[in-house]
Amino acid sequence: MSSSIRTLSPGLLWQFFDTICSIPHPSGHEAALRQWITDWAQTQGLIVVQDAIGNLIIRKSATAGMENRKGVILQAHMDMVPQANADVEHDFTKDPIQPYIDGDWVRARGTTLGADNGIGLAACLAVLADNKVQHGPLEVLITVDEESGMTGAFGLAPNLLQGEILLNTDSEQDGDVYMGCAGGVDANITLPYLAEEVPANHQAIRLTITGLRGGHSGINIHQNRASANKLLAELLVEIEKLEQVRLSEVSGGTLRNAIAREAAALFTLPSSSLDALTQLVERLQLTYQQEFKGVDDFICLELKPAGLPTRIMSTDLQGRLSAALLACPHGVMAMSRQMEGVVQSSTNLGVIDTQAEHIYVQCLIRSLSDVGRDKVAATTAAVFRLAGAECQFAGAYPGWQPDPDSAIMQLLLQSHQQLFGVVPEVKVIHAGLECGLFKAIYPHWDMVSFGPTIQGAHSPAERVHIDAVARFWQLLVSVLKLIPETKL
Repeated sequence: MSSSIRTLSPGLLWQFFDTICSIPHPSGHEAALRQWITDWAQTQGLIVVQDAIGNLIIRKSATAGMENRKGVILQAHMDMVPQANADVEHDFTKDPIQPYIDGDWVRARGTTLGADNGIGLAACLAVLADNKVQHGPLEVLITVDEESGMTGAFGLAPNLLQGEILLNTDSEQDGDVYMGCAGGVDANITLPYLAEEVPANHQAIRLTITGLRGGHSGINIHQNRASANKLLAELLVEIEKLEQVRLSEVSGGTLRNAIAREAAALFTLPSSSLDALTQLVERLQLTYQQEFKGVDDFICLELKPAGLPTRIMSTDLQGRLSAALLACPHGVMAMSRQMEGVVQSSTNLGVIDTQAEHIYVQCLIRSLSDVGRDKVAATTAAVFRLAGAECQFAGAYPGWQPDPDSAIMQLLLQSHQQLFGVVPEVKVIHAGLECGLFKAIYPHWDMVSFGPTIQGAHSPAERVHIDAVARFWQLLVSVLKLIPETKL
């Protein structure tokens, strides 16, 4: 199914991106897209290797006269973050993304667009398809499951790739290039559900928090956006002060790496307490709207009647849970002392979910240093262990330490200045690029990351700037042409 984005330039890149959008590929469900890429590459006469973890490596010979250039690895990830607005029914494992042009931007209808990292993936495929692009020996590395655990990067085998230079396409700001990134770890927390019977005179009511912007838990964490989960925590503590309002369920957020846009709680209470609860919610909505004015302008707190649950939390559990969620670290924990304006450490209270036997909480902790990461992890564990919860950490990955002597960085800066008359800013991104893991496996690689402007990643507000995509393509093609010769 084609769409209007196929009319955009550069044509090959946008055509590939449109095809990528048409094939469902959330994290953990990349098989169909991987098969399509494999079939397409083989029809082009390219060498395709699938490794044990599901990553693809596609090899293309050097263009005539460039056989002696250093080998380059173009890299993108195959999966996307699945987020949809509450009023949109979308099965990310079956339904295609619906991109459309909105002025200078491309968006999706009611869902994440998947420009993160679909645009980078489309650019890699376009290089393989366009025989006018000049390059030395080329490999395209397409990893799986980057967004939910970096499984593909973790599982990448040594000695599988032959190149010396890696160009990562997973950055999101035109005019910036990246030479470092944060590492991270997941905090997985469980608090046993201690249940009581619902009092006979109680009715049920559901509180919902909606209308928040959300966003990327690394890139947007310093922008003071509201977290629905932290607002819910504040509400729970205030509601505890009301008589006979009992908590049955809590939920909020869907991904550890997205700032929570929505949250909900199910209460039971006697009719005599309903007015006090209503007044409290109305007051707090006004408070939040004023607090986040200009940042999150559409915060909505709403109470609706609900079906009576079969259980409520014990008063002790309700108090411990409310206190733990309120005390749970969230947001920027420290700024870098070496790089002005760069976040050193942060954490995101990403997911809250009431399950059969426990309440589950998941946080994603990021830091430019392992020490900083571990300090925030220790604080998080202490908070929840005081509340009687179990806290386990998983999926720790290293940051990518900046290399001031990087030759590919200098080449990219020079190329950018020649093309656009401006030297780009060199930055360290507070997000988990796969480069840190690659460096541990292939320490000799010279790496850089760049990409077009993408805003609202990890949320349905995601959009990619059309002109920035064209500049990204120009820069990529230029850099490939200028890769130096291999030293004999």
